[in-house]
Amino acid sequence: MSSPPASIADSAPPRDDAPTDPADEPPRRSTVLRRDLRLIAADGGAYSLMVGIGETYFPAFVLALGAGEIAAGLVASLPMLAGGFVQLAAPWGVRRIGSHRLWVALTVAIQAASFLPMIAMALLGRGPVAIVFLAASVYWAAGLAAGAAWNTWMSRLVPTLLRTTFFAHRTRIMQAATLIGLLAGGWALQAASRPWGPAAMFAVLFSVAMLARLVSSMLLTRHSESDAELDTHQDVSLGELWRRARHGPDGRLLVYMLAVQTTIQIAGPFFTPYLLNQLHFSYLAYSVLIAAAFVAKSATLPALGRFARRRGVRRLLWLGGWGIVPLSALWLVSGDFWYLLAVQLLAGAMWGAYELGNFLMLFETIREEERTSVLAAFNLANAVALVGGSLIGGAMLHFIGEGRTAYMVLFAASFVGRLLTLPLLRRVPDRPFVPVPIVVRADAMRPSAGSLSRPVLSSLPRGAAAEESEPKTRYPIS
Repeated sequence: MSSPPASIADSAPPRDDAPTDPADEPPRRSTVLRRDLRLIAADGGAYSLMVGIGETYFPAFVLALGAGEIAAGLVASLPMLAGGFVQLAAPWGVRRIGSHRLWVALTVAIQAASFLPMIAMALLGRGPVAIVFLAASVYWAAGLAAGAAWNTWMSRLVPTLLRTTFFAHRTRIMQAATLIGLLAGGWALQAASRPWGPAAMFAVLFSVAMLARLVSSMLLTRHSESDAELDTHQDVSLGELWRRARHGPDGRLLVYMLAVQTTIQIAGPFFTPYLLNQLHFSYLAYSVLIAAAFVAKSATLPALGRFARRRGVRRLLWLGGWGIVPLSALWLVSGDFWYLLAVQLLAGAMWGAYELGNFLMLFETIREEERTSVLAAFNLANAVALVGGSLIGGAMLHFIGEGRTAYMVLFAASFVGRLLTLPLLRRVPDRPFVPVPIVVRADAMRPSAGSLSRPVLSSLPRGAAAEESEPKTRYPIS
């Protein structure tokens, strides 16, 4: 891993028997900061390895158990609703325990333990699919509960001047780890499909994912923490957020985002069963298609950030909003691997533009002490829309049937739904602000979009909302 920014001094801590001198404090703080930055980066790599080799393959695991295509699609969406609700208790949990570090480390360990039932089922080669749904619900509940507190904690640990550079560096490590996990998982399942069958190999994949998250929990316990700033976070009630959304300019943006999420999820969760059961793609081909969209999204984010700075965030949102409309319709044209690979590359770029435009407009003008509450509300609303769309898609497959024709109807319905969201996009107001730096991370891998991304709020500069009128040059993505 590359060294932390050169602006952080590298010096040994003073001797224990040396007299206390204020001049000795900066080197000591610098040493602690260097250690924290290394640990934060390593934690990000371990987390992303878990996502790439673990969560990505939940739907494929359900298919391997013979549970059916509708169940395989819904396992990628329904459990997120549990996470959306449980994460609202994160501020209470932090206050109850009295430590961001202990709360985050504990919930991360619980997330790691959520793999145990699936490992047991994979070794047995059978088991009730309800256990997979329950385990996935614990996975998302613990993960989102950790994420809310983690963002607040990191905003205390990482100095404002280093945030964008450091978190961009950390994101590159996470992208590499996710890609390694994703492709290694696809290759391993493909290699094991003949000698033993893929079910046993899922146990290996989930074990690696669990161990990676346990390493992450261990690393988190070694981070430093400032108890003096534990209560600086300001809770914003759901009622207050709803009032702001109804009467403020962000309300139109939120309505548009939720409408898009609902229409996307009509087809999105069911790309996995379509690829594996209907097109009979290999696990390796499946992982390559997901990786293509993920790589395209990651590679285009810097250019999209520069586009937002030069042309405006609203134009970036328009580019992504229009660009994602035809993507599901393109799946109607052909089931050829190379054709779908090209579609995935386009999808990754368009989803990158859409997500970055949304995050910049939604989180930039929010006060720092309110960002955790707003992110929690955003996660909950997003989960509700995601589950609603997937239930519509699942109902359509149930009544039409699980044949290839039914999937064509699903893709066409998603395309029509996306098209109908464009009038809502036109209602999103244009606001004169200069984009501030923001870094996003992949919380899940999806065939339809490459990844399910969320903003790293601790990467935002302190007080971004108050600085939007300052005549400074800012770079959205470094």
